[in-house]
Amino acid sequence: MGNREAPAPQTGTGTGSGTGTGTGTGTGTGTATSTGTPTGSGTGTGSLDLNQLRTFLAVYRSGSFTAAARLLGLSQPTVTAQIRSLERQLDRELFERLPRGAAPAPFADELASRIVEPLDALAEVAGHGGDGSAEPVHLAGPAEFLSHCVLPGLAPLVEKGVRLRITTGLTEDLLDGLRAGRHDLVVATVRPRGRALASAPLADEEFVLVAAGGWAERIGGPERITAQGPAALRGVPLVAYADDMPIVRRYWRHVFGKRLVCEPAVTMPDLRAVKAAVVGGAGFSVLPRYLCLDELASGALVLLNDPEDPPINTGYLVQRPGSSDNPHVALVRDHMLENARDC
Repeated sequence: MGNREAPAPQTGTGTGSGTGTGTGTGTGTGTATSTGTPTGSGTGTGSLDLNQLRTFLAVYRSGSFTAAARLLGLSQPTVTAQIRSLERQLDRELFERLPRGAAPAPFADELASRIVEPLDALAEVAGHGGDGSAEPVHLAGPAEFLSHCVLPGLAPLVEKGVRLRITTGLTEDLLDGLRAGRHDLVVATVRPRGRALASAPLADEEFVLVAAGGWAERIGGPERITAQGPAALRGVPLVAYADDMPIVRRYWRHVFGKRLVCEPAVTMPDLRAVKAAVVGGAGFSVLPRYLCLDELASGALVLLNDPEDPPINTGYLVQRPGSSDNPHVALVRDHMLENARDC
């Protein structure tokens, strides 16, 4: 990208070769056009193409030429051609082509850090300049958290014209969908690895050990668990979200310092259904406190243990790369960050 000596004045039209695109004007009556970066005392533009930078950022964030094409509404060959053109102009390799996706080269990290803020700011300004008919916001996350802590708080935005499309599921699947362009925002139970996805802490959820009143009486109540630990629950059926019991296992390690060895009697991939089964007397479980506040207050569920340091899990709000051109995405994001902690 450095300057070269300007060509000598000439009276005709000629073409020179170079590494980029630009136009240089001679001092004679003709024009000398160069396919290289303009140099010397001639006038021209040597700036990078904005569309190519947008495409680069989409590939960098999504980790895939195919996903970037979907995000940008372009064909994959167009995306590939733009990246190759940018690489030629920069004389640097930006991505390592892999069987599945593309890994950023070291220079790509540097370039992304320089352009991400201005490009996102420009996209947001452009988005706010429309006619107000924004696309729906595609929001995804755990069904229980969205139902109890997010959707009620978004009602005022819906009244103002924000349209929502909700998807529920497991974090890894939803993050894959985010990278592929199917979602704008995802509530994740873990912070995404790497810098390609922007995330912010959203809310903490505390987990509690609960059972219906009948089982609580049969095992001797919280006092017996305080005295004997998890041994007091021997013989009580366990109701869990899944066969691998991630929530219950974590509670056991954190609170009791022991490995959970029992098998679940009932599994259901919906914590609301798990709660319903426990309220009905199916056994004990570990649930987010926010999910069973009413049942604990009414006595339908009994808190079996109240440790000083309960297990806490932080949820993160993750935004899709390139989704900031829809002004309603930023509106929903900011509203969630301001209100979700009140859940």
